[in-house]
Amino acid sequence: MSSQLTQSKTIRAQLLASMKNGEYASSERLPRESVLSERLGISRTQLRDILASLEREGFITRRHGVGTIINRHVLNVQTRMDIEVEFLDMIRQSGHQAAVAFVRVSDGTADAKIADQLQIPEGTPIIRIARLCTADEKPAIYCEDVIEKAIAKGNYTLKDLKLPIFHFLQQFCGVNAYMDLTDVRPAAADAALSEIFQIPIGTPLLNMDEVDFDIDGKPVFCSREYFVDGIFRLTVMRKKL
Repeated sequence: MSSQLTQSKTIRAQLLASMKNGEYASSERLPRESVLSERLGISRTQLRDILASLEREGFITRRHGVGTIINRHVLNVQTRMDIEVEFLDMIRQSGHQAAVAFVRVSDGTADAKIADQLQIPEGTPIIRIARLCTADEKPAIYCEDVIEKAIAKGNYTLKDLKLPIFHFLQQFCGVNAYMDLTDVRPAAADAALSEIFQIPIGTPLLNMDEVDFDIDGKPVFCSREYFVDGIFRLTVMRKKL
């Protein structure tokens, strides 16, 4: 990852924090681009890229002759389903103490569904990483990430596989997830999920079935995620085009 991209991500996070709880927490608008770029110590071109990403996600609206409006109704949303956030951060954003109860790694082969999602032949060797995250020590999110074994390079260890999947992909597969397509549906806990979450069989869960793609449109991993009720308020922002 380039140093400028890393810097932009850091400044973007700082700017979001400033709008939520910092310097601009009571402001309706951000300062003019010339003023803001000078305060942040970056070029106006770099600032415009950062502001464009914030506008795409609804945090701000830029209007000619008016300025950059801060959308507090969007900033105040607890958890966004349309923005990729690591599970532990999602739990913290919902006001809970986050932890990982277990990470279980196993080798396997792609069944018909995984083969279709990853666009690989059925029976291709895969790595499956199962992870249970807790909120205030209670099971909150169970996830199974699957990657094709052949794309994992280098001398990685079990400890490395316990990293969030995006970090592992960058460090040991040389790929970055650019976007995902996710099917969202209700699910009922079967015997296995009942044991994992310590809930009765048949308890409603939210299931997200996700495939992540790199910038060239190639699938890089797929994921099956389950969320218990009562911990998250998951919001989706949709713009009228």
